[in-house]
Amino acid sequence: MRVISFDSVVTTVAGLCGQAACILPDDVLAALHTSRQKESGELALDFFDQYIRNAELAKNEQLPLCQDTGFAVFFAEMGADVKLDKGTLYEAVNEGVRQGYLKFFLRKSIVADPLFDRKNTRDNTPCILHLKQVPGEQLKLTLAPKGGGSENMSALKMLKPSDGRQGVVDFVVDSVVKAGGNPCPPTVVGVGIGGTMEYAAFMAKKALLRKIGEPSADPRYADLEAEILQKINASGVGSQGLGGDITSLAVHIEYHPCHLASLPVAVNLNCHAARHAEVIL
Repeated sequence: MRVISFDSVVTTVAGLCGQAACILPDDVLAALHTSRQKESGELALDFFDQYIRNAELAKNEQLPLCQDTGFAVFFAEMGADVKLDKGTLYEAVNEGVRQGYLKFFLRKSIVADPLFDRKNTRDNTPCILHLKQVPGEQLKLTLAPKGGGSENMSALKMLKPSDGRQGVVDFVVDSVVKAGGNPCPPTVVGVGIGGTMEYAAFMAKKALLRKIGEPSADPRYADLEAEILQKINASGVGSQGLGGDITSLAVHIEYHPCHLASLPVAVNLNCHAARHAEVIL
């Protein structure tokens, strides 16, 4: 059994908050450069130049990529032979978020109650923590801050099994096109297929963590990703919804077995500042 210090998790999470807010992952930055080369629209090209320049400034000056520093969403893989010396992982991660958002002067965007008491919690807690137990003695933490603009364009539909592949394609493409400029395209499109209603939504968000340029390991789903991406980019929505050749940088699909009567499909979008950071303790 390996014991990890509660305080070390707090410190690590606080650092992740700053890293995720200010440093665009290499694969996303590379995708922006590649997409710029494919873009022909004059206005869209100007946008791409601004995205790339913004990423450089944010990294060099240690400033947030976007004023919306998002809901702190964590994906944790905790080894079965790992325990904390005190408290719970949820408590440690929340304390790390509290300290990180204060230390790096990140905007606090969380309200205490969604409907009746929408008062800011002032420290961006509580976080969202998805915890998975895995073999081993390591703790892997991945933070994906989620801005409100892109999150608000999420979509879920319980398709009929008879809708099949075409139903999935039509729903995903339609969801992205209807979103227009709201999620600050070019976007990364996460898609969850199968499972149950809530698990499809979880998979759609988790799919956003895959490195851009890495297709699904299943060639059938890799082909589906490519088809959906081609149709989205043919829509002409473009950067910021103002036209262009590139509306999305990538489409990533996660899938899971489902009930014979169901075909759940969820869509979750990331803006061009597709932020995430991870660490292994």
